[in-house]
Amino acid sequence: MSQCRDVLTVTGSGNMAEAERAIEAGGEPASNREKTAEELKEQANEYFRVKDYDNAVQYYTQAIALSPDTAIYYGNRSLAYLRTECYGYALADASRAIQLDAKYIKGYYRRAASNMALGKLKAALKDYETVVKVRPHDKDAQMKFQECSKLVRQKAFERAIACEQHNRSVVDSLDIEGMTIEDEYTGPQLKDGNVTMDFMLELMQFYKDQKKLHRKCVYQMLVQVKDILSKLPSLVELSLEKSQQVTVCGDTHGQFYDLMNIFHLNGLPSENNPYIFNGDFVDRGSFSVEVIVTLFGFKLLYPAHFHLLRGNHETDTMNQMYGFEGEVKAKYSAQMFQLFSEVFQWLPLAMCVNQRVLIMHGGLFSEDGVTLDQIRSIERNRQPPDSGPMCDLLWSDPQPQDGRSTSKRGVSCQFGPDVTRQFLEENGLDYIIRSHEVKSEGYEVAHNGLCVTVFSAPNYCDQMGNKGAYIHLSGSDLKPKFHQFEAVPHPNIKPMMYANSLLQMGMM
Repeated sequence: MSQCRDVLTVTGSGNMAEAERAIEAGGEPASNREKTAEELKEQANEYFRVKDYDNAVQYYTQAIALSPDTAIYYGNRSLAYLRTECYGYALADASRAIQLDAKYIKGYYRRAASNMALGKLKAALKDYETVVKVRPHDKDAQMKFQECSKLVRQKAFERAIACEQHNRSVVDSLDIEGMTIEDEYTGPQLKDGNVTMDFMLELMQFYKDQKKLHRKCVYQMLVQVKDILSKLPSLVELSLEKSQQVTVCGDTHGQFYDLMNIFHLNGLPSENNPYIFNGDFVDRGSFSVEVIVTLFGFKLLYPAHFHLLRGNHETDTMNQMYGFEGEVKAKYSAQMFQLFSEVFQWLPLAMCVNQRVLIMHGGLFSEDGVTLDQIRSIERNRQPPDSGPMCDLLWSDPQPQDGRSTSKRGVSCQFGPDVTRQFLEENGLDYIIRSHEVKSEGYEVAHNGLCVTVFSAPNYCDQMGNKGAYIHLSGSDLKPKFHQFEAVPHPNIKPMMYANSLLQMGMM
């Protein structure tokens, strides 16, 4: 999921109006344009300080329009884009700043941070090395360079191990039956190895009390859910009778207490109250283990009525950077994270309701002509590639204008209303539902009603102030009915608690 939101047009500002007049008047003296640009930059900095990053981007953009060769304006906008997770835009701005001024050190910092966020560790390391050479006594630069070097070595080692173990599953090395549940453990246990509703009720309360499910139970559940998911197609078909309804939820991102609030407001999952959770269950929020184990538990309890689709954060690269790997290792072990990774690879990529509504985490495709049959044929049991239909389903975003453009995230693309309309017509569909982006109201309807976004992590990362939402789809008309909700309190454990230390260090 990304915090990157559509940039809003800012009006009512004297300086903004003055800037617009200056842009229109090509003959405006250079000194006047530079003065106005500097004033706009200062206003942008004020917006940045109060975490209004959308307005900060707007004002930096106006400053750039007046003074397009000033490196610091691109550098500042790059940082605002970093804070809103527009890593592709941040990377482009940092690179432009460096191009304009090769001695602008913050440009190297921000380009490194952008590449780190995208999992491009070697590119990040090169920029951190540049900073260290210029500032050999900068402790922050030294620390980031050393941490990035360690990560590059670790990744190389993991790749070597992965080649050796390519055909081996973690399950093959587990002796679950031999695992002992200690006498002092008083938490929930599976009944004869199976999930029951009593187990789920006890588990959710156990998690609310900040207690940890026994590792044997988690392993048992992961092995069973992997077996269920591996038998599903990449595109799952769901048929709703006219009297039936399904609830569609977007990103939950480790916000366990908000997940519990969804179940409180909308009812627990059951055969008569089915759910679809549309990816990004983990990362960022520091209760990701609790979220995913709860969701997997309901999948085991109601395999035909509780549906889970893969998001871009159900992948190794994201989990290593944004917290899930660190959380699993802190609460359990590296071996358990490897098994989670195997299970994630079997999550379906899309779902089609009554052959009319297509649901996926990210969005549509970088190329025309993709069919539902092509989605069905995707071999999903892998880490996503950097391009192609599987990548697009997890990563792409809608844009207001027609056509396609480079992704603000640095992965996949952005697609316009014409792309959506053509895809729907060619595949006999009514509209798409996707998630992947925080929305202030918890949802958004775009592309003339053909592209719906739903996001279910309110006050995302404890700082965005957004509402959460979920959708009711009825078999009678398949029209989306939106339900909004606010964030609820959670224990004093901050988001990103388990994220990669480089991300925790912050971005200069």
